[in-house]
Amino acid sequence: MKRYLLLTGGSVSLGLGVVGIFLPILPTTPLLLLAAYCFMRSSKKLHSWLINHPVLGLYIREYLEHRAISRPTKIWGITVLWLSLGVSIYLVPMRLLKPLLAIVGILVSIHILCLPTLTGDERYTEK
Repeated sequence: MKRYLLLTGGSVSLGLGVVGIFLPILPTTPLLLLAAYCFMRSSKKLHSWLINHPVLGLYIREYLEHRAISRPTKIWGITVLWLSLGVSIYLVPMRLLKPLLAIVGILVSIHILCLPTLTGDERYTEK
């Protein structure tokens, strides 16, 4: 039963993490880290697939190894954040929600900018 709960939790976290790449409200790296943890405890095959995935695995490996993210990841994250929030702020009809979305964007941007930045030498490379 525990294995199935971990597989379900890992799958849900993985799905939300992938969506989080495109939707800035969802935190990609923490969700992928949670998925990796769940898969590590329930399925070695899924854990290995996730850690070695060319895109998703990079988020996990760099964060686990350095507790930091690369400059391109920061730029991409903040760009997608503000593009999607800009569209949302423009389209949302409720005036009260517009400043709330802007505040969320500012706080997420601050969080991303406060994370240490990986240099080219620190970036994860295949061994």
